[in-house]
Amino acid sequence: MNEASEIATDWGGYGPPLFNNPDVRALSRVGVVDVGSNSVRMVVFDGAARSPAYFFNEKIMCALGAGLSETGKLNPEGRERALAAMQRFKLLADGMKLPHLTVVATAAVRDAQDGADFCADVLRETGLVIHVIDGPEEARLSAQGVLLGWPGAYGLICDIGGSSLELAEIQDNTVGRRVTSDLGPLKLKEIKGGKRGRQAHIDAVVSTLKTQMGPQRDRLFLVGGSWRAIARIDMERRGYPLKVQHEYRMSVKAVQATAKYIAKADLQELRRTCGISSSRMSLVPYAAEVLSRLVKTFKPRDIAISSYGIREGLLFEQMPQALRDRDPLIEACRFAEDKDARLPGFGRALYDFVLPLFPRADTSKKRLIKAACLLHDVSWRAHPDYRAEVCFENATRANLGGLRHSERVFVGLALTSRYSKRRPAARFRQLFDLIDDKQRQEAEILGRAMRFGAMLVVSTDTEIGTFKWQPRKKVLELRLDKSTAPMFTETAEARFKSLCDALDAEGSLRVGR
Repeated sequence: MNEASEIATDWGGYGPPLFNNPDVRALSRVGVVDVGSNSVRMVVFDGAARSPAYFFNEKIMCALGAGLSETGKLNPEGRERALAAMQRFKLLADGMKLPHLTVVATAAVRDAQDGADFCADVLRETGLVIHVIDGPEEARLSAQGVLLGWPGAYGLICDIGGSSLELAEIQDNTVGRRVTSDLGPLKLKEIKGGKRGRQAHIDAVVSTLKTQMGPQRDRLFLVGGSWRAIARIDMERRGYPLKVQHEYRMSVKAVQATAKYIAKADLQELRRTCGISSSRMSLVPYAAEVLSRLVKTFKPRDIAISSYGIREGLLFEQMPQALRDRDPLIEACRFAEDKDARLPGFGRALYDFVLPLFPRADTSKKRLIKAACLLHDVSWRAHPDYRAEVCFENATRANLGGLRHSERVFVGLALTSRYSKRRPAARFRQLFDLIDDKQRQEAEILGRAMRFGAMLVVSTDTEIGTFKWQPRKKVLELRLDKSTAPMFTETAEARFKSLCDALDAEGSLRVGR
């Protein structure tokens, strides 16, 4: 085994943490502004962890692309709002002492006759240079944003803006074919001939896109505010219990049902129910028509919402390859442990301690166990009466990449069980339907094992002890060294018994040397 392999194995196959590496620390504040057809948004990332942490995130609805098809120019009112937004963002960037603010503009600015004049105005008023990117580059950056959250993902990325729609294929961590089109809702609103005229235009363009991209029957990743609004409506229609949109999954059948639901709905009432802005809601029916046709044409295996897009793609662009190659979930959990846990580094030892209890765990399950162990102590500042609830809420709602909704619930329930024998408050119980009985039991066993393991900690350099688990005999043996045996107090013994009860096992203690 070579040195690199030994290091990777020593760190559980994930490699040592990178967030204190100088090349990575340079990403501690990354500022990006996206000048879109519908909105202008500034995001400042804390990019030292593999999952993006949103230090600052503000969006101003400007509708720069409204009326562009008719006039050929940017919306005058939107242009004023966008310039004011850029002035504000420049002052904020200066106040945050950002070393650099990357500004990109997409379809509206690149298509408008006065797009160059707008960029010149921004440069004169703020000193910021706007990089106007073409459709294929927009598609590439969106695809990179998806790869930020789903390393190793494969499928078709579809990014919808106000004035355009881009497609890109991803496979083996690379971006393949890319195409752009005019299927943005702001442009569709201006198509003549009403719904029939729009449908004919959408059908013709999607047919062309299919010819350009070829068969795309894998996962369809949806990027963009209009898609997220449709996902929110789909959640409402289904009565889905978790409102986190990143990694939300839909089927082709569900998309078609939601498109019909939107077409028949009172949009103002639906907007209020789902918490969607009026400016966004006005675009949703047009976006739903496009999505309905897309899924009918491409027939994807399934559909996933990505909250990561161009802005995250720009962050991904600046990451060293060593960081790109890391698991976003594990790196984010390590970062949280280093920042917030009382004894950073103990999560690694805790993982080694509890893993024998899960002899049949595959790679994906071990990954969740690792994440829970790293997060087991990051909420210690919460009041003891609410700590279990805070843990569950953080796990199920935190900005963590590479984590399906069912996996969020698993980790959340494990962390809850680390602090309490009781399940979370009633308001969370609907979420349990996202995992089955076996997963719930495994999560509670993991939580009780972490609760017990935390009683045996002396330092990160001291071995906690070891488990010998015999599932067929239903016997759990705890082996402790004489030097750590005094840690096995009455409270620790009670927690060990609680773990044995969860396993339906007899417990025994063995002290050696």
